[in-house]
Amino acid sequence: MRRYSQLVLAAALVSTLFSCSTTDSTTSAAQQVAAPAPVYPVPSEAQLAWHEMEMNAFVHFTTNTFTDLEWGYGDESPAIFNPTQLDADQWVKTLKEAGFKGVILTCKHHDGFALWPSKYTEHSVANSPYKNGQGDVVKEVSDACKRHGLKFGVYLSPWDRNRADYGQPSYIEYYRNQLEEIFTNYGPAFEMWFDGANGGDGYYGGAREVRKIDRATYYDWPTTLAYVDKLQPKPEVLFFSDAGPDIRWVGNERGVVAETNWNTISNDTLYAGMAGIEDLLGTGSEDGTKWIPAEVDVSIRPGWFYHAKEDSLVKSPEKLFDIYMTSVGRGSTLLLNVPPDRRGLIHEEDLKALQGWRQLLDREFKTNLAAKAKAKADSHRGNAGAYAASMVTDGDKETYWATDDAVTTGTLEIDLGKVQPVKYVLLQEYIKLGQRVKSFSVDIWQNGAWQPVADATTIGYKRILQLDPVNTDKIRINITASKASPVISNVAVY
Repeated sequence: MRRYSQLVLAAALVSTLFSCSTTDSTTSAAQQVAAPAPVYPVPSEAQLAWHEMEMNAFVHFTTNTFTDLEWGYGDESPAIFNPTQLDADQWVKTLKEAGFKGVILTCKHHDGFALWPSKYTEHSVANSPYKNGQGDVVKEVSDACKRHGLKFGVYLSPWDRNRADYGQPSYIEYYRNQLEEIFTNYGPAFEMWFDGANGGDGYYGGAREVRKIDRATYYDWPTTLAYVDKLQPKPEVLFFSDAGPDIRWVGNERGVVAETNWNTISNDTLYAGMAGIEDLLGTGSEDGTKWIPAEVDVSIRPGWFYHAKEDSLVKSPEKLFDIYMTSVGRGSTLLLNVPPDRRGLIHEEDLKALQGWRQLLDREFKTNLAAKAKAKADSHRGNAGAYAASMVTDGDKETYWATDDAVTTGTLEIDLGKVQPVKYVLLQEYIKLGQRVKSFSVDIWQNGAWQPVADATTIGYKRILQLDPVNTDKIRINITASKASPVISNVAVY
């Protein structure tokens, strides 16, 4: 369905990137040791960049904000859309300060109301009182993202409860026309988001009836996505849906990915809106044929759109921290929804929660106790310094500890220099060469012996284990099973 670039690192090039040891002979030997072969599938460059973003914000805003609905029926008058203090800079600045790297805006939800002046429908901001019909929310948010250095993404609901021709072939042409407007006038977009809510009751231009579609075939997604690819060939836009093709749904809206989280899955028979695959989406597949990582979408409020009755129900900083640990901390990217209120501003309660959450993250992960720490391993690849244990504490994401091809287990020992409190252990695989680790454990040195404190399964881009606070001067990582020689790029301790 999509192009998947296979990132293969040439052995000679990789070896020369790293300073190996103190002698010329060791350096020479390292240059002769080939890098591990990739374990396919591997992420594309755009997917790698997406992993490194770690946290993005969802912004749900439309007529629903003013009708107090979650799903608009499609018969809402554009006249109700009138945010009198809309400030996209306030949104984006707030989100940036909270640590988000991108913003995905609901340009069109199921009600069909377009937040930009689309020439293909009257059901848009152009017929609202907002800025006397001269407003363009999509442009305002896109421009604010550019000003503040955040990436911009779009949600365009495939289901449209306003359109009279929804369910007919002509609607697909309409949907693609709107995609062309978005990607031609407001891009580039790093992600295009569409969900599985497709078909059901609606206004449908006055018909007020239930319409069903074949979710597997009606939208002809391969053609639609190829069309968007031509509109924005670079930078590559990533497509999110239940089954990808680039990013998959996590299977729930609680902010939790499974503790075993493979970035790989086979999606040849999956499609957006397919029922009964939630567990599979949450775990991925160890033997999956495509790199389709899970995105964890959850709202800061019980609903996705702003409702005044939920002002007292905004998630606390502590709850947001828990969600961070069950999303980013399990190798996924977090997509947190922060819906503006009827004024067109992020509400004070949401602001307070985001600020408190940021303070928690900064406090808990302030100082990496393992930065530049001494590290040793029971073995490393070819005895070459380029793959030694010290690569996991050097602060360089492009270096990694690796074992020989026949060795799929191993032990890393980190010397913290002195006894000090430890609460978190963070690990990262060098996923350019694929996801490999199937299980691992963590020990701490205490009372003259190694004491087990944690065990887990997958690592992937990032894994953070929260420990019962302990005092120790040494940490030991035991890779107990791996699909191929493990490649660990980073170990951090907090």
